Amino acid sequence: MARAPFEIAGVQVKPGTRETVEVPVAKLYTHTPLHIPVEVVHGRRDGPVLMVCGAIHGDEINGVEIIRRVLKNSALRHLRGTLVAVPIVNIFGFVQRTRYLPDRRDLNRCFPGSESGSLGGRIAYLLRTQIMENVSHIIDLHTGAIHRFNLPQIRAELKNPETARMAEAFGAPIIINAGLREGSLRAYADSLDIPVITFEGGEALRFDEVVIASGVKGVMRVMRELEMMPAKKGPKAPRKRSETAANSVWVRADIDGIMRPVAHLGQRVRKGQKLAMVADPFGETEEAITSPCSGIVICVNNLPLVNEGEAIYHVARFDELGEAEKAMDYFRSTYENEVADDAVVPVHPWDEMQK
Repeated sequence: MARAPFEIAGVQVKPGTRETVEVPVAKLYTHTPLHIPVEVVHGRRDGPVLMVCGAIHGDEINGVEIIRRVLKNSALRHLRGTLVAVPIVNIFGFVQRTRYLPDRRDLNRCFPGSESGSLGGRIAYLLRTQIMENVSHIIDLHTGAIHRFNLPQIRAELKNPETARMAEAFGAPIIINAGLREGSLRAYADSLDIPVITFEGGEALRFDEVVIASGVKGVMRVMRELEMMPAKKGPKAPRKRSETAANSVWVRADIDGIMRPVAHLGQRVRKGQKLAMVADPFGETEEAITSPCSGIVICVNNLPLVNEGEAIYHVARFDELGEAEKAMDYFRSTYENEVADDAVVPVHPWDEMQK
C-alpha cells in the first residue's frame, strides 16, 4: 500500500518528494509577513519522523549551516521515514542577530505556548501544533552564548532508552545527562514521550567548521541508528565515541578585571589547577581562578573583560576521567576527517586542541 502524504501547515508532501513549506508565524510592524521555513523530505518507505531544528536562539547560527549541509547530502534519496528540517525557529532573533524575541523573551522557555499568549508563546504553540506533535524524534541544535565557546556535546535526559540511544549514536565527545528546564522544547518533547537530544557546539554569531562538520556527521549517524538511512559502507568506526559526564560545574570570576586564560577547551584539568588569571589594568590586583574539581573543560569565555561572579569556564566531571580523556583524544584525532568540502576556516579555540 502506498505511503500517505505528510501534511504540515496545510501542505501535503507526497512520498518520495521534498518540499519547502513557509509556515506563517507573525508580521513585522510594517505589516510584512514572516514565515518559519521548513524543509520536508518524505521518504517512499515508512520509518521515523525526525525533526532537526536550529536557531531557537536567534544568534546560534551553527545549527543553520548543519541543517543546510544535511539537506545537501545525496544519501537522502534513500530516506526511510520523514525528515522535517527547521533551520531557523526564532526568525525574529535571527534577522536581528540576537538570542531573544523582540519582547526579550527566551523562546526556549515558552513551551508549550499558547494560541493567544505572548509572541514567544504563540510561536511555541505554532511549532508544537504544526510540527512537533507530528514527529517521533527530535534533534535540537544550539551553540554557546555570545563570547562563550562550547565544546561539541550532547545534553539529554538519559532515563529514556531511546534518547540515550540517539545521544550515543550522535558521536559528540561528551554527553551530559542534563535535567529538563521548564518551558524548554526539550522538556515539552519529553512530556509527549518524544526522544530528544540537544547538540551544543561553538559560539553565538560565529561559524566553526569543526562544530559544523561534527554536527552534520552526528545527525547522519542518528538517522542511520534509527534506520532512516542505509548503513555506511566500509569499515565501521569505533562504536564508543562519547563519554557521559556525571555532572558539571560553572567556574566564576572572583574579582572584576581582565582575564588571561590558561586552560583551553577540551583540556583535562585537576582540582585546584589554574584555569585563568584575572587582574586590573595596572596589575596591582591579580588573582588566579582555579578549578573546583577534576574534569574536562567544555566551555570557555572568550571575552577577556569579566565582572565578579561572571561564568568563565564550564568543567564536566566524570566517574572515569581517563575514559573521558580517551573520548577527547579520539575526537581530536578524527575531526579533520569530518570536515566537509565547502569548509570555512576553524576559529581559534580549536588551535590549542591540535597541539
